[in-house]
Amino acid sequence: MFEEKTENTFKEDEHIDFDSMAQNHLEEARQFHERYLIKGSRNDLDSAVDSYIDAIKFNPNIAEAYYRLASLLWDKGEINLSSAIEQCKSAIHLSPSNSNARIYAGYFLEMAKQYDEAEKEFKEAIKLNPLKSARSRLSLASMYIDKMHDTNINAKDISSSLYYMLSGGLSIALDYPSIKMLYKNISKNISVMFYDVLGNFLEKTKNYSMAVKAYDIAANSTGRNEIYYQKIGDINIKNEAADVAKTSYKKALETNPYNKELLFKLATVSQVYFEEDTATAIDCYSKLLELGENNPQIYYELGHLYLKKEDFINSINAFKLALERDEENPFYHNALAYALVRAEQYEEACDHYKFAIDKNPDAEWTAIVCQAVASLYHKVFGDTDTAMDFLKTAIILDEKNDEVFLELGDIYNECEDIDSAIKSYCEAIKLNPKNPIAYNKCAMALWQKDYLEEAIIAYHKAIGIDPDYYTAYNNLGVIYLDGIRNLKEAEKLFNTAISLKNDYVMAHFNLGRVLEEKGQNIEAAKSYQKALELNEIEAELDSEDIREKLFGLFEV
Repeated sequence: MFEEKTENTFKEDEHIDFDSMAQNHLEEARQFHERYLIKGSRNDLDSAVDSYIDAIKFNPNIAEAYYRLASLLWDKGEINLSSAIEQCKSAIHLSPSNSNARIYAGYFLEMAKQYDEAEKEFKEAIKLNPLKSARSRLSLASMYIDKMHDTNINAKDISSSLYYMLSGGLSIALDYPSIKMLYKNISKNISVMFYDVLGNFLEKTKNYSMAVKAYDIAANSTGRNEIYYQKIGDINIKNEAADVAKTSYKKALETNPYNKELLFKLATVSQVYFEEDTATAIDCYSKLLELGENNPQIYYELGHLYLKKEDFINSINAFKLALERDEENPFYHNALAYALVRAEQYEEACDHYKFAIDKNPDAEWTAIVCQAVASLYHKVFGDTDTAMDFLKTAIILDEKNDEVFLELGDIYNECEDIDSAIKSYCEAIKLNPKNPIAYNKCAMALWQKDYLEEAIIAYHKAIGIDPDYYTAYNNLGVIYLDGIRNLKEAEKLFNTAISLKNDYVMAHFNLGRVLEEKGQNIEAAKSYQKALELNEIEAELDSEDIREKLFGLFEV
């Protein structure tokens, strides 16, 4: 019994010792903190931080240590706003009736532009300690001013600001710490105002380099990194220095990761100027969603970003989430349809394409969607009749779309309605006489109808528009080889095609045919062998056809 009682007494003594040591460290921290506020000494700041940490180590339930430590670490630049807010919330959780914890929480929430939450904390601080509420009232007045600076000015906020400023001023004599806080806020606001006026003047006079320098100094001297790095970013966007703007927005977000405007700006810069950097834009939009933004446009942008990464599952999910919030939007249906096509979910894609077409928000845009559906029915389902119906609808919607006529011509060609194919290709040429592909397709159809002269003219038109159009050289060579038996011209054309695209299987094969006709079997064999080797990669021809020509050279 005696030993048991001694052990309990020891534990009790040990607890008292820890609590006493925590209080000692807390008192030391207060002294260092006070000296730091008066003198601004870095050594006092570091000592105060160390003492608050030691106090928490010995007693983790001291609320005061958390919010005061948060303010000092923020001054040192060692924590961001989200961490500072969490520290203050921990203090409130430990001591809900601590008015100072509420004031500090409100201060950091105000900096994070979470004005409604900040207002609640300041008002709660006033309620908890009405006699010494000068700081709470003045902080609340300052918050209303900041809120009006960032949002629309309204009568309610103006009157609230004036009320709390006057009532705070009347009660300030009862609260000495408030006098120091007021001095600090006034001097800081004057400094901010000076840099704002200077920077705005330099911007209006288009002296952007000096404006950037002024804002950079302002960020370092006032601690308002969020505001001034954002201004630096905006200036660099105007001057098309996107890389500097991106860096500036990131620096601003380090101070306040909750700034929705900055997140939108960084996401936009990344999408417009850094198309390969999908990660930054995705991260920004994801944070906006975490902050409660329920804008379907965010999901729409995320869908496109995931498409770039070929992450089709996340892309489809993002577009579907956009549609949940705006189910009648034809552009969202079209985007989802495209993502479904990429994921080879063709049936569902058709349903969404058709919905977009029915909505028809714009004739030219809808014509392009009709073309996409036609391509699905043609190339995936093999339903040429339905495909042509959609293409004809596209022509009604936009009779100036040459691409639609080209695709319609391809289907007619495939169905062996060569006359209709030629007519469609000619319509495409009328609409866009600078399109070499249209001349090439038309020439092939003309060749099929034995209109050799017309086909040759069309191929020359294609080459005249695009001198590097190797397909046209090859196809024209075929006419000279098989149509008019001009082997010399054919060989020249095939060699030109090869010089433009060395791995062009068809051109190597056709060159082999010319050389075979000329009786140059060794050279022909080399061309056929080259075509066979390339065809293992490109798969343009049936390899057996190439082997047959190659082995046939040496048959007796």
